[in-house]
Amino acid sequence: MSVELVFKVLKEASRPLKSAEIAELAGLDKKEVDKAIKKLKKEGKIVSPKRCYYAPAE
Repeated sequence: MSVELVFKVLKEASRPLKSAEIAELAGLDKKEVDKAIKKLKKEGKIVSPKRCYYAPAE
């Protein structure tokens, strides 16, 4: 559930976000967001354009 929410927040954002910003926007715990980010990166759905920032893969 949190994985879809994190992906939705990233898709709606107009810029790459840090995990803390994603947590704030999604109303989730940062640990949950970090787990979701790890899963999304593994699946190739998101990329990290610069260190600690995440964006949807094109």
